[in-house]
Amino acid sequence: MGLGTPELVIIVVLVLLVFGGSQLPKLARSLGQAQKEFKDGLDQGMEEEETEA
Repeated sequence: MGLGTPELVIIVVLVLLVFGGSQLPKLARSLGQAQKEFKDGLDQGMEEEETEA
């Protein structure tokens, strides 16, 4: 059960109302940085696991 177009439009409108148009670039940047740090942490954990084995 995935998200369809109407649901995504509603989510985008709600995000615009809550954060405002001027805050969206900052929000997107912080989400991108968090995703990058999460992936880096996963990669680092995998490397540590391989060295222990």
